[in-house]
Amino acid sequence: MVFRKKITILVLCVFLLLMPMASCSKKYDRGTGPLVEITMENGGIIQVYLDSDAAPITVENFVNLVNDGFYDGLTFHYVVSGTLIQGGDPEGTGMGGSPDEIKGEIQDNGWVNPISFERGVIGMARRSSNYDAASSQFFITIGDASYFDGMYAGFGYVVKGIDVADKIAKAETGGSGLLVEPAVIKTIRIVE
Repeated sequence: MVFRKKITILVLCVFLLLMPMASCSKKYDRGTGPLVEITMENGGIIQVYLDSDAAPITVENFVNLVNDGFYDGLTFHYVVSGTLIQGGDPEGTGMGGSPDEIKGEIQDNGWVNPISFERGVIGMARRSSNYDAASSQFFITIGDASYFDGMYAGFGYVVKGIDVADKIAKAETGGSGLLVEPAVIKTIRIVE
């Protein structure tokens, strides 16, 4: 009887420990937009579910650029150590972008965006402090960046391949965060 009670308590403790982990991962199972696959030149793959409810303008812009092949051959060019990798700039300097700019779907711009910048979130970068200066540059968080909440538009979640982003983040930078050898994006495609 005492043995059975100990086993029951042990099973209950394990269940209670695992339950929060399972519930935390649920929100990353499926966004409300398409599944996008980023294939790197070296064969690495990052899959991201986009969230059209959180940021419809940003998702539409990103999907249009993907469908136009805009990102093919571009790079992840910038790293903030322990925080994020950034890509989508045709110049590879952080100063370029696509011809069109979009409204930033962020709290500071009057928009309620529920995505918090935890590990594995994709967000839209801007070329300046202007909230409506987002175009094609995006970033993937590899660590907590919740201090970005309200300032940048989160628009999806990495569901596979965060290890690929981690590897890019560990590449050599020239001190300014720019990668010495940028990681080349072979293609970005909508797969679902």
